[in-house]
Amino acid sequence: MSEKARGRPRAYDPEVALWQALETFWANGFSRTSLDALAAATGMNRPSLYAAFGDKKSLYLKSFECFAGQLHAALDNAAHSEAPLEATLRDFYRDAIEIYMSGPDGPRGCFIICTAPAEAAMDADIRAALKAALAEIDKGLEVPFAKAKAEGRLPPDADTAALARLAASVLHSLAVRARAGETKEALHALARQTVQSLC
Repeated sequence: MSEKARGRPRAYDPEVALWQALETFWANGFSRTSLDALAAATGMNRPSLYAAFGDKKSLYLKSFECFAGQLHAALDNAAHSEAPLEATLRDFYRDAIEIYMSGPDGPRGCFIICTAPAEAAMDADIRAALKAALAEIDKGLEVPFAKAKAEGRLPPDADTAALARLAASVLHSLAVRARAGETKEALHALARQTVQSLC
Protein backbone atom coordinates (compact mmCIF):
# COMPACT_ATOMS: atom_id res chain seq x y z
CA MET A 1 0.00 0.00 0.00
CA SER A 2 1.38 3.41 -0.94
CA GLU A 3 2.00 6.22 1.54
CA LYS A 4 -0.73 8.22 -0.17
CA ALA A 5 -3.23 5.38 0.23
CA ARG A 6 -2.41 4.97 3.93
CA GLY A 7 -2.67 8.69 4.65
CA ARG A 8 -5.91 10.12 5.93
CA PRO A 9 -7.60 12.17 3.19
CA ARG A 10 -8.17 15.84 3.82
CA ALA A 11 -11.69 16.62 4.97
CA TYR A 12 -11.59 20.08 3.45
CA ASP A 13 -10.57 21.92 0.30
CA PRO A 14 -7.83 24.43 1.27
CA GLU A 15 -8.85 26.92 -1.42
CA VAL A 16 -12.51 26.80 -0.42
CA ALA A 17 -11.63 27.09 3.28
CA LEU A 18 -9.35 30.06 2.57
CA TRP A 19 -12.07 31.85 0.65
CA GLN A 20 -14.55 31.18 3.45
CA ALA A 21 -12.09 32.70 5.91
CA LEU A 22 -11.59 35.67 3.58
CA GLU A 23 -15.35 36.25 3.46
CA THR A 24 -15.47 36.23 7.26
CA PHE A 25 -12.63 38.76 7.60
CA TRP A 26 -14.21 40.87 4.86
CA ALA A 27 -17.54 41.04 6.68
CA ASN A 28 -16.22 41.63 10.20
CA GLY A 29 -12.71 43.03 9.91
CA PHE A 30 -9.63 41.48 11.46
CA SER A 31 -10.16 42.44 15.10
CA ARG A 32 -13.84 41.47 15.24
CA THR A 33 -13.27 38.08 13.59
CA SER A 34 -12.85 35.39 16.23
CA LEU A 35 -11.23 32.01 15.83
CA ASP A 36 -14.60 30.47 16.57
CA ALA A 37 -16.12 32.42 13.69
CA LEU A 38 -13.33 31.27 11.37
CA ALA A 39 -13.75 27.68 12.49
CA ALA A 40 -17.49 27.87 11.87
CA ALA A 41 -17.03 29.48 8.45
CA THR A 42 -14.48 26.94 7.25
CA GLY A 43 -16.05 23.91 8.91
CA MET A 44 -12.73 23.16 10.61
CA ASN A 45 -11.95 22.89 14.30
CA ARG A 46 -9.27 25.11 15.82
CA PRO A 47 -6.42 22.54 15.74
CA SER A 48 -7.12 21.81 12.07
CA LEU A 49 -7.31 25.52 11.33
CA TYR A 50 -3.93 26.14 12.97
CA ALA A 51 -2.38 23.14 11.23
CA ALA A 52 -3.60 24.29 7.82
CA PHE A 53 -3.10 28.04 7.99
CA GLY A 54 -1.27 29.01 11.17
CA ASP A 55 -2.57 31.59 13.63
CA LYS A 56 -5.27 34.19 12.99
CA LYS A 57 -2.90 36.76 11.50
CA SER A 58 -1.33 34.17 9.21
CA LEU A 59 -4.78 33.21 7.98
CA TYR A 60 -5.65 36.88 7.43
CA LEU A 61 -2.46 37.45 5.45
CA LYS A 62 -3.16 34.37 3.34
CA SER A 63 -6.66 35.73 2.72
CA PHE A 64 -5.08 39.07 1.80
CA GLU A 65 -2.82 37.30 -0.72
CA CYS A 66 -5.83 35.47 -2.15
CA PHE A 67 -7.70 38.72 -2.76
CA ALA A 68 -4.54 40.43 -4.03
CA GLY A 69 -4.28 37.69 -6.64
CA GLN A 70 -7.67 38.67 -8.03
CA LEU A 71 -6.63 42.32 -7.94
CA HIS A 72 -3.47 41.45 -9.88
CA ALA A 73 -5.58 39.72 -12.54
CA ALA A 74 -7.83 42.79 -12.89
CA LEU A 75 -4.81 45.09 -13.23
CA ASP A 76 -3.27 42.73 -15.76
CA ASN A 77 -6.45 42.86 -17.83
CA ALA A 78 -6.36 46.67 -17.77
CA ALA A 79 -2.68 46.69 -18.72
CA HIS A 80 -3.26 44.42 -21.72
CA SER A 81 -6.50 46.02 -22.86
CA GLU A 82 -6.55 47.09 -26.51
CA ALA A 83 -9.40 49.52 -25.80
CA PRO A 84 -8.85 53.29 -25.50
CA LEU A 85 -7.86 54.61 -22.07
CA GLU A 86 -11.37 55.90 -21.33
CA ALA A 87 -12.98 52.51 -21.99
CA THR A 88 -10.26 50.67 -20.05
CA LEU A 89 -10.75 52.82 -16.96
CA ARG A 90 -14.53 52.70 -17.26
CA ASP A 91 -14.51 48.90 -17.38
CA PHE A 92 -12.01 48.68 -14.52
CA TYR A 93 -14.14 50.87 -12.25
CA ARG A 94 -17.34 49.08 -13.29
CA ASP A 95 -15.93 45.68 -12.36
CA ALA A 96 -14.59 47.04 -9.06
CA ILE A 97 -17.97 48.53 -8.15
CA GLU A 98 -19.66 45.20 -8.83
CA ILE A 99 -17.31 43.53 -6.34
CA TYR A 100 -17.72 46.31 -3.78
CA MET A 101 -21.51 45.99 -3.89
CA SER A 102 -21.58 42.19 -3.85
CA GLY A 103 -21.63 41.38 -0.14
CA PRO A 104 -24.15 38.74 0.97
CA ASP A 105 -25.42 41.13 3.65
CA GLY A 106 -25.00 44.38 1.73
CA PRO A 107 -22.24 46.46 0.14
CA ARG A 108 -18.82 45.60 1.60
CA GLY A 109 -16.27 47.60 -0.39
CA CYS A 110 -12.79 46.25 -1.06
CA PHE A 111 -11.36 43.53 1.17
CA ILE A 112 -7.97 45.26 1.30
CA ILE A 113 -9.09 48.87 1.72
CA CYS A 114 -11.87 48.04 4.18
CA THR A 115 -9.97 45.64 6.47
CA ALA A 116 -6.24 46.39 6.36
CA PRO A 117 -5.85 50.12 7.22
CA ALA A 118 -7.16 49.81 10.78
CA GLU A 119 -4.66 47.04 11.54
CA ALA A 120 -1.76 48.54 9.56
CA ALA A 121 -1.21 51.24 12.16
CA MET A 122 -0.31 48.61 14.76
CA ASP A 123 0.96 45.63 12.79
CA ALA A 124 4.09 45.86 10.63
CA ASP A 125 3.27 42.76 8.56
CA ILE A 126 -0.20 43.98 7.62
CA ARG A 127 1.20 47.46 6.99
CA ALA A 128 3.78 46.01 4.60
CA ALA A 129 1.13 43.97 2.78
CA LEU A 130 -1.10 47.03 2.45
CA LYS A 131 1.75 49.21 1.20
CA ALA A 132 2.71 46.61 -1.40
CA ALA A 133 -0.89 46.28 -2.60
CA LEU A 134 -1.30 50.04 -2.97
CA ALA A 135 1.97 50.25 -4.88
CA GLU A 136 0.84 47.46 -7.20
CA ILE A 137 -2.41 49.28 -7.93
CA ASP A 138 -0.52 52.51 -8.70
CA LYS A 139 1.94 50.70 -10.95
CA GLY A 140 -0.73 48.62 -12.67
CA LEU A 141 -2.95 51.59 -13.45
CA GLU A 142 -0.01 53.55 -14.84
CA VAL A 143 0.33 51.10 -17.74
CA PRO A 144 -2.81 52.16 -19.66
CA PHE A 145 -1.98 55.83 -19.04
CA ALA A 146 1.55 55.32 -20.37
CA LYS A 147 0.15 53.49 -23.39
CA ALA A 148 -2.27 56.34 -24.08
CA LYS A 149 0.56 58.86 -23.80
CA ALA A 150 2.71 56.87 -26.23
CA GLU A 151 -0.21 56.79 -28.69
CA GLY A 152 -0.64 60.56 -28.48
CA ARG A 153 -3.96 60.36 -26.65
CA LEU A 154 -2.53 62.29 -23.69
CA PRO A 155 -0.32 65.41 -23.75
CA PRO A 156 3.43 64.75 -24.18
CA ASP A 157 4.12 66.18 -20.71
CA ALA A 158 1.42 64.11 -18.97
CA ASP A 159 2.63 62.67 -15.65
CA THR A 160 1.34 59.13 -16.02
CA ALA A 161 2.43 58.11 -12.50
CA ALA A 162 0.48 60.99 -10.96
CA LEU A 163 -2.57 60.25 -13.10
CA ALA A 164 -2.45 56.60 -12.05
CA ARG A 165 -2.28 57.56 -8.37
CA LEU A 166 -5.32 59.80 -8.82
CA ALA A 167 -7.19 56.97 -10.53
CA ALA A 168 -6.19 54.63 -7.70
CA SER A 169 -7.29 57.15 -5.07
CA VAL A 170 -10.76 57.26 -6.58
CA LEU A 171 -10.80 53.45 -6.64
CA HIS A 172 -10.13 53.44 -2.88
CA SER A 173 -12.78 56.11 -2.35
CA LEU A 174 -15.32 53.98 -4.21
CA ALA A 175 -14.55 51.09 -1.85
CA VAL A 176 -15.09 53.20 1.27
CA ARG A 177 -18.20 54.87 -0.13
CA ALA A 178 -19.68 51.47 -0.98
CA ARG A 179 -19.03 50.32 2.58
CA ALA A 180 -20.65 53.51 3.86
CA GLY A 181 -23.84 52.75 1.95
CA GLU A 182 -23.71 54.98 -1.11
CA THR A 183 -25.83 53.71 -3.97
CA LYS A 184 -24.42 51.90 -6.97
CA GLU A 185 -25.70 54.74 -9.16
CA ALA A 186 -23.72 57.29 -7.12
CA LEU A 187 -20.57 55.18 -7.35
CA HIS A 188 -20.91 54.82 -11.11
CA ALA A 189 -21.47 58.57 -11.41
CA LEU A 190 -18.24 59.25 -9.51
CA ALA A 191 -16.41 56.75 -11.71
CA ARG A 192 -17.71 58.42 -14.89
CA GLN A 193 -16.69 61.87 -13.65
CA THR A 194 -13.23 60.55 -12.81
CA VAL A 195 -12.76 58.96 -16.24
CA GLN A 196 -13.84 62.17 -17.95
CA SER A 197 -11.42 64.22 -15.83
CA LEU A 198 -8.43 61.92 -16.32
CA CYS A 199 -8.87 61.26 -20.02
